[in-house]
Amino acid sequence: MAADRLPETDLTRHQRLREQGSLDRADLEAILDAGFVCHLGVVVEGRPVVVPTVYGRDERQLYLHGSVASRSLAGGTPVCVTVTHVDGLVLARSVFEHGVNYRSAMIHGEARRVTDPEEKLEGLRRLTEHATPGQWSYARRPSRKELAATTLLALSLDEASVKIRTGAPDDGDGPDAGLGLWAGVLPLTWAWGVPVPDPVLPPETPVPPHIARRGGTRHG
Repeated sequence: MAADRLPETDLTRHQRLREQGSLDRADLEAILDAGFVCHLGVVVEGRPVVVPTVYGRDERQLYLHGSVASRSLAGGTPVCVTVTHVDGLVLARSVFEHGVNYRSAMIHGEARRVTDPEEKLEGLRRLTEHATPGQWSYARRPSRKELAATTLLALSLDEASVKIRTGAPDDGDGPDAGLGLWAGVLPLTWAWGVPVPDPVLPPETPVPPHIARRGGTRHG
């Protein structure tokens, strides 16, 4: 299997809407790089639990952050992590044909609890830099006590399913095309706002450049 292709497994093989599926590893990486919040699904004490959390990655694995008090972040159990970006509503002539333009990734595997101090610091650096590039070098690093209070999971990117939907409604060449109704796509975008300082911050404290330059820029 070429390094730039995702392997198909029983968990990642697309059963529906196969035309929206992708085996391109670059599509997986682009979806992960466009976000920073994922949803971690895991079975805890016989019940499914889905936890939103932040993440970062390297070329081989996803790093997931949490508190040591979180039961879902114990590690060593099968998990499913999803990342989804909504790019627009697909508004067709009939309600049945309505849909969503989206990019999504679903990653399966057994989450590994990171215990090695050096890997833990590197994972937290990647997580921090993924959300806000430049922040790891700017802010204070975690103390030994803070590291002990933090759980970091690593999840291999080897088993992943990617789906992408783009384009117009699918009923433009069907019987409903003659209804005279508007149909199309309502795009959805969001952007970073202007940085808001902490109210107790001394007024002369400047906004660091790596934060200031993100204000007003599109995200995702």
